[in-house]
Amino acid sequence: MAVVAGCAHPKAYSPTSGRIRTVSLPNAPAQIERGRYLATHVAVCLDCHSKRNYSRLAGPIIPGTLGGGGEEFGENYGLPGTYYAKNITPFALKSWSDTEFLLAMTAGVSKDGKPLFPLMPYSNYGKMDENDARSILAYLRTLEPIENTVPESKPATPIKLAMKMMPHKARFQAIPSEKNSVEYGRYLVTMAGCADCHTRRGMGGLSKKAAFAGGTEIKLNGGLLKTANITPDRETGIGAWTKADFIRRFKTYDPATFKAPEVGSGFNTVMPWSMYAGMSEQDLGAIYDYLKTVKPVRNKVEIFRTHRL
Repeated sequence: MAVVAGCAHPKAYSPTSGRIRTVSLPNAPAQIERGRYLATHVAVCLDCHSKRNYSRLAGPIIPGTLGGGGEEFGENYGLPGTYYAKNITPFALKSWSDTEFLLAMTAGVSKDGKPLFPLMPYSNYGKMDENDARSILAYLRTLEPIENTVPESKPATPIKLAMKMMPHKARFQAIPSEKNSVEYGRYLVTMAGCADCHTRRGMGGLSKKAAFAGGTEIKLNGGLLKTANITPDRETGIGAWTKADFIRRFKTYDPATFKAPEVGSGFNTVMPWSMYAGMSEQDLGAIYDYLKTVKPVRNKVEIFRTHRL
């Protein structure tokens, strides 16, 4: 594939011509702040790439691990192999050029030319506004360096071949107008990867017939967690929720006022509520507006069951 052949060269794909070209990062404080907002509260890069304390509700990030990587994803997530989130602080990124990192982030090819397993949602990030992608990287360059060498991921043997076909050219798009709340919400939902967790998978892909209908299984703290149905079905989804209900649910977990309780072997969730809680009410409202347009799917989900593993 062309993207693999060109990946060793420090270039990234142009969203207009499809050809590789050098990119540079923004350095204005406002753009770096935009990157902080997206990396922390929308794309939530710092969710997967930090260590989380699952002895407390919603697994708050362990202090001193922000961006340092090392979180393990494997059989507990139903994945074919074992994968480790990379260190994305300047300790690890210092040897990466900006264009190499953007190619990995938005097209799925590592600096060494190896394809990335799509647990890293590069297919989503490759659809964001290119300025947003560059702003995220500009912010990551400002993180406190964490000296943490992360183990190499170990894909199951059959997956190694399939992974070679997964990288693709980024297809950046302009941010939709906030006045078009549904399209703007779609943009945020894609970046946030809502469908990735809230849609069951089959044959390696997301189920188109049950998009956002939940039911993805995750083993957590000795229990079985299933993701919620967030389609507008009134009985089993969020169809009966008002926009105010939806926004309030997220804002309940604002770290400024919410202190995550210890859960022991009881209910817990991998949903990074405290991170998403930092989204603006306008952005959360746009996500709600978009989700109200998706196909309602009747799917009653038992969110958590203990001692069923």
